[in-house]
Amino acid sequence: MSDKPLQPNEKLNVQALLDGLEDYRPRRHGWHWREQVPDQHLYEFDYRETSKGLANCVPLPAAHYFDNIDPQPDCVITTEIASGRPEDDIRRMRMAAWHGADHMMVIRTAGQSHMDGLLEGTPEGVGGIAVTRKQCRLTRRALDLIEDEVGRPINFHSYVSGVAGPEIAVMFAEEGVNGAHQDPQYNVLYRNINMYRSFVDAAVAKRVMASAGIVQIDGAHNANATAVKAWKVMPELLVQHAINCAFSVAAGMPREQIALSTVPPDASPAPCMRMDLPYAVALRDLFGEYKMRAQQNTRYMESDSRDATVSHVMNLLISRLTSADVQSTITPDEGRNVPWHYNNVAAVDTAKQSLVGMDGLRDMVKLDREQPAFKARVREIKERAVLFLEAMQRDGGYFAGVEQAYFVDSGEYPETHDDGIARDSQGGVAEGTIVERADDYMAPVCHHFGVNHLPEGYRGADFGEAAPCDLIGGCTLCDDSKVPFIDELDPEDNVNVRLAATAEMRARGLIKPEVEWAGDGYVAVTMFLPAAERVAEAAALELGRAMNLIDVEVINRQVMHPAEGTLVEIKGRLEVAVDPANLVIPDKPEQLSDEEIREFVAGHEVRCVAATVGEDEHSVGMREIIDIKHGGLEKWGFHCTHLGTSVPVEKLLDAAIEHAAQVVLISTIITHGDMHRENMQKLADLAIEKGVRDKVLLIAGGTQVTDKQACSWGMDAGFGRKTHGFEVASFIVRTMRERGM
Repeated sequence: MSDKPLQPNEKLNVQALLDGLEDYRPRRHGWHWREQVPDQHLYEFDYRETSKGLANCVPLPAAHYFDNIDPQPDCVITTEIASGRPEDDIRRMRMAAWHGADHMMVIRTAGQSHMDGLLEGTPEGVGGIAVTRKQCRLTRRALDLIEDEVGRPINFHSYVSGVAGPEIAVMFAEEGVNGAHQDPQYNVLYRNINMYRSFVDAAVAKRVMASAGIVQIDGAHNANATAVKAWKVMPELLVQHAINCAFSVAAGMPREQIALSTVPPDASPAPCMRMDLPYAVALRDLFGEYKMRAQQNTRYMESDSRDATVSHVMNLLISRLTSADVQSTITPDEGRNVPWHYNNVAAVDTAKQSLVGMDGLRDMVKLDREQPAFKARVREIKERAVLFLEAMQRDGGYFAGVEQAYFVDSGEYPETHDDGIARDSQGGVAEGTIVERADDYMAPVCHHFGVNHLPEGYRGADFGEAAPCDLIGGCTLCDDSKVPFIDELDPEDNVNVRLAATAEMRARGLIKPEVEWAGDGYVAVTMFLPAAERVAEAAALELGRAMNLIDVEVINRQVMHPAEGTLVEIKGRLEVAVDPANLVIPDKPEQLSDEEIREFVAGHEVRCVAATVGEDEHSVGMREIIDIKHGGLEKWGFHCTHLGTSVPVEKLLDAAIEHAAQVVLISTIITHGDMHRENMQKLADLAIEKGVRDKVLLIAGGTQVTDKQACSWGMDAGFGRKTHGFEVASFIVRTMRERGM
């Protein structure tokens, strides 16, 4: 099956991806690590910790100053997506991939860890959508095309947990999933699934994942996320990592496929860098043979995007000072429970910008491992972890330790507060469901963990024998033509129904705002209200309704002062669709390069005379257009004479003639008396009267000036709010070329 390549200027065709999905098979299996380029030269810069670049990308905002380069960090970058709708997930994945993400981690609101069986196709329920075969296949098919578009393999990731863990592992292996969380302690501690069943299932799942090259990420970070005092769980985190690593290796998982999910355990206003760095070093000292998946702290994250970004950057500094093979990204959506497209992309950009900005930092900044306090704390964390593990062994092992609430206690071991999570090894979900294999037992797939009770000669390649499934003509892991496909079960709640509901909007290309799902209509509005917090919140809701927003909610608030005011962010639905066919879109002016502008100006000795005319005292706008400090015309070598404010039009034009200027710049504000119009027309008339109109460009600017208005009043151009010197410089050079000036 051959899919049409994606075109950068065309939207993802979800319906085309659904067509023939039952016959689609993934192009590749297994995890892909970035192709590192230790020494890379881009623009005028040398990089030491980067990887191969992208064929198509969206560079960082400042990149236009540096020839639009987009250096990629050396580690894999994750984006976590949780919309619950695969047709919207894949659109977001495409956006994130263009910004540099190559690890797409799909999280459903509840996920299959809440399910007691494998659901091939499922409706929305229990708070979210389980990861089904159809959703996995649609996602992998889309990612196969997105890989080609950006020129880099992309890893698809989800969860192997719950009572259906082994079945999900098989399905992931069949459908080309590349990475997965798998840690039996997650089942035991956070889902209360029976301990014995959790570890038996994990052994099976890990063996299957190993066979398919699926990278395993553990779940130790959940202790960090759920602890009363997360900074107290550092020794426990090391123990949880150790248990899952040892168990994974014993089950047949290669060490290079094992990644530790490491999270700095606290956040500012705690002195988090001083507290987290020793932990990060201790972790890497003990587990240096495994991969590190660094994740941002979410335990103390709320809904403020600035706060989340600062924490993210500090956590990224720890990654750069130590190591990270996979850098996860989290957004303030964790605090809002509203997964938005642009927040995912912003988090990816934060990781890319920070890691590239810190490129080579370790060549100049070294951790002082011998500094007494630092050295002592690293050793102390390790010692506490060893004491924790030894005590648990003395008390009967892991299961006994869980029963005695060793884990997620609010004290730093050996201190305990007896408030940890306690589970009964003989209880929990799926208790009593482990059964002994029959004498003629045959595993459903070749890489199933354990002993197949089969005739001699059918134990697989590891034993120099035929594959067990040869007895039945092959299993799904050996022959993908045997992989089943079941569509969604609910006739109403499925992707096809949702696509039908938005068919007209997509066919006509109608534009509606969205943050999560296609055409959801949601917008976010930020406002400052001079009121106390509770009053401001109520007022913001009322203002949102006055804006004709539906289902208005406050998603973030921040007190500026208890009496003086509160910053409030609201969201709400706007039931308006714009037809692009009815839009009047002006042609985008040609923007010249810095080199073109500078070369022309030098060759023509371009002179400008500028002033704020009439009785207008505003000067800031003009200064930003001409001064080199603000990236104004002087930057490219224009000779600028600024006459100041409240300059008569006659004086301005006389000065232009005296200086032999080719450009006259005026700044003006819009007045009720139409003085702005009169001044523009007067300047144009005077230039004609003095016989210089064809020798000068007349340009007007102001916050409310439009090009159409200015030209109708005799100017050559008008520039309004947010104009930059670069735009004016481009216009001058372009127009002088055209007129042969």
